[in-house]
Amino acid sequence: MEGLKPVRVCLVIEGSYPFITGGVSAWVHELIGGLPQIEFALYTFSPEADQELRYVLPPNVVEHRDVVLTSTAASKRRRGRSASVGDILNAHLRMISGGSVDIASFIGAVPEGVGIHRDAILDTRAWRFVGERNRIHNPLYPFADYFWAWKSAHDLVFNVLASQAPKADIYHSLSTGFAGLGALAAKVRRGAPFVLTEHGLYHKEREIEIRKATFVKGYQRDMWTRLYNRIAELCYRSADLCTSLFEDNRGHQLALGAPRERTVVIPNGIDIERYSVLRMKRDAYFNVGFVGRIVPIKDVRTFLVAAKLVLETEEGARFHLIGPDDEDKNYAAECRRLAADLKIDDRVDFVGRHDVREYYRFLDVVVLTSVREAQPLVILEAYAAGIPVVSTDVGNVSELLEGDRRFIAPVKDAAAIAAGIVYVARHEDEMRSLALRNRARVLASYDKKELLLRYAELYGRFAPPERAAAGPADGS
Repeated sequence: MEGLKPVRVCLVIEGSYPFITGGVSAWVHELIGGLPQIEFALYTFSPEADQELRYVLPPNVVEHRDVVLTSTAASKRRRGRSASVGDILNAHLRMISGGSVDIASFIGAVPEGVGIHRDAILDTRAWRFVGERNRIHNPLYPFADYFWAWKSAHDLVFNVLASQAPKADIYHSLSTGFAGLGALAAKVRRGAPFVLTEHGLYHKEREIEIRKATFVKGYQRDMWTRLYNRIAELCYRSADLCTSLFEDNRGHQLALGAPRERTVVIPNGIDIERYSVLRMKRDAYFNVGFVGRIVPIKDVRTFLVAAKLVLETEEGARFHLIGPDDEDKNYAAECRRLAADLKIDDRVDFVGRHDVREYYRFLDVVVLTSVREAQPLVILEAYAAGIPVVSTDVGNVSELLEGDRRFIAPVKDAAAIAAGIVYVARHEDEMRSLALRNRARVLASYDKKELLLRYAELYGRFAPPERAAAGPADGS
């Protein structure tokens, strides 16, 4: 295939890599580094400008274009605004009524590089439309509240549609939402395939956040939820392929309109050799590990309360929190204060960023207390290292833990987490047998080499014929 240019894949990402560490970001970094024959462009959507990179970008990242979702300063205006606003309003009415939307017309109403934020405010039809929706759905609240919520939501959509995607052969979004919408716009404008990979379910996660937000009033909650659901539906119906990490999430994609023949499950994979550490007892303590960012979604507070409960019966336990603590410094400080208030700070070690493999050598159990996950890489890493896991019941944790309720706890249930840890501490022989079984499962189904091979094949299937085929780094 000498002389052919490499396949160029544009990864479309919202609020994650390369600015945030964690599961999805680690997955992206491994994918790029594992397929060096492919050129990658990054098309990222961020909440603010000039964020610090948390990763050194691999050499096959040839472009990075970041779009600040909340900024309208960079977009230019054009003449003929009335046609654009009219097209958008018509599409809006069809979406609200549950009707089909002409994606090409909808996206074409906002050409690349053109913002219509001001036009949407000045156009009298838009004012009548917003006023009518307010009278129907939001009569108990001031019009101003509804208007600013409506404007905030639509400004984000206009920003995405006005942004200019890097040129690529394939657009691969890591979620629905604004990243998915950006990839869909690139598909329409460039005529290139659109691949959607979901780790979690973006529209479900946003709905949970919206319903918890006290500042979102009345019908505004339904408006935001409907927006995210409709974007998800458009992405599912329009993507050339939807991948998910496990079957339950694939079912959600199908329920919102993804054609069955264009959906596939590709589970997470890890570098099994990297995490196959030599296990050894470091000290006389029973060592409990938490691996992850110190942020609210990981619910570190529940981990600390569980630690307090464990120490009431297992005096020889020690707790290690391995992961960055600088992404939400206020929350990290609260967690340290909680450990002190619980009088367990002498048994709790906030490690910070560190090579987790050094801890996998001697940890007796790994614990997840997250309120939301998809298919946690940390469970696969712990299994490869021969360590049992206790976790909250999120994502496909139940499948990974084979439905064993001794080690699965409801979200925010510190007592159930503590009970699982104590069980592991008191059943050492059984845990050795369980560790061997779990490691065999990882070897059989969650090898990173298989994941890279699947995505290399996927990119090869959708790449134009004039592009060179690509495979994993080691050729396997």
